[in-house]
Amino acid sequence: MVEVTEAVGVYPKEAVAKVKKSKNSLLIGLPRETAAQEKRVLLTPEAVALLVNNGLQVVVETLAGKQSKFTDQEYSDAGAKVVYAAKEAFDVEIVLKVEPPTLEEIGFMQVGSCLISALQLGKQNAEYIHALNGKRITAIAFENLEDKVGGMPVVRAMSEIAGSTVMLIAAEYLSSVSDGKGLILGGITGVPPTQVVIIGAGTVAEYAARTAIGLGANIKVFDNHIYKLRRIKQLLGQQVYTSTIDNYTLGQALKEADVVIGALRAEKGRNKIVVSEEMVAAMMPGSIIIDVSIDQGGCVETAEMTFHDNPTYLKYDIIHYCVPNIASRVSRTASVALSNIFTPILLQMADLGGAEEMIFNYKWFMKGVYTYRGSLTNAYLARKFMMTHKELQLLLAARY
Repeated sequence: MVEVTEAVGVYPKEAVAKVKKSKNSLLIGLPRETAAQEKRVLLTPEAVALLVNNGLQVVVETLAGKQSKFTDQEYSDAGAKVVYAAKEAFDVEIVLKVEPPTLEEIGFMQVGSCLISALQLGKQNAEYIHALNGKRITAIAFENLEDKVGGMPVVRAMSEIAGSTVMLIAAEYLSSVSDGKGLILGGITGVPPTQVVIIGAGTVAEYAARTAIGLGANIKVFDNHIYKLRRIKQLLGQQVYTSTIDNYTLGQALKEADVVIGALRAEKGRNKIVVSEEMVAAMMPGSIIIDVSIDQGGCVETAEMTFHDNPTYLKYDIIHYCVPNIASRVSRTASVALSNIFTPILLQMADLGGAEEMIFNYKWFMKGVYTYRGSLTNAYLARKFMMTHKELQLLLAARY
């Protein structure tokens, strides 16, 4: 555990960080994920080989890639140092992790080092932020990172995977084997197609719609942003039913739905509930609701977070599937996608000389920073945890 002095907001002075600043000599750690539901890893052995060939050093905790079917031998052959103690994988300049570290794991980290991981707002508390600041860690939430054209590459990649995967999940739970309605997801000659309602018109919705249409299902897409509805029709390349969200129209669509996908992304803080408990109660028994946005609070009133080992429950005879990290079901695909995003970022970081130089030189990278050298720099987190924050650009200006 990290000792912090929360009462006055002053953090203890630490010894000077061991972080090296010479270019192309970054030491990167890849710890094993300890959360039971997390099976992804941020670098594949192929990515590690590329990084090592460019002068970076990579430390991989044993079994870090096991859940994604990457072996220690593959990482070792790629040039990584495989270690058997978690502390060694955290005692580096840059820690790469999917789930945010525990307080104990933060204690393993170097003073002044860099953490790149998910932030997962719904799970965090002030103690986590104090622990990071107590070690003057620069923490970067990878879901907030932008690319050079203003997109969010990690969110986009995981949303593509989630959107494609939700229809496979729906097909599984509609089958008689899973005690569902006994329907094929789609349709065949002479049999009416299944009805799919998608709430939200972002990337998850786009890929869910593509998969559903490919299987022959009828889809209806709801969103309160007209431009998103227009865009999804253009991306799908065909006329589909679209509507803004109002209680009557959405309620009627839900009564006829076999599958409902909640794919609304929160714009500020927690999601809004758009599917009420009364709407759920009026649905056909045996239908399935998959709330992909459950990690942000969900958009269905009856949705409660579940996990991969027990992913569903019944309410009003409606099957609810509310697992927050759907992409972890296909962990190897997700790991390759994440690795493709972070490998070039790490190479850029090495060329510049470290994470601080990346923050200073690239605004798109700066977007992900939420703690910097002992200060909270994210205004939303400050309001949520009733903490003070400092503007990152002012801190950078003072430093340079």
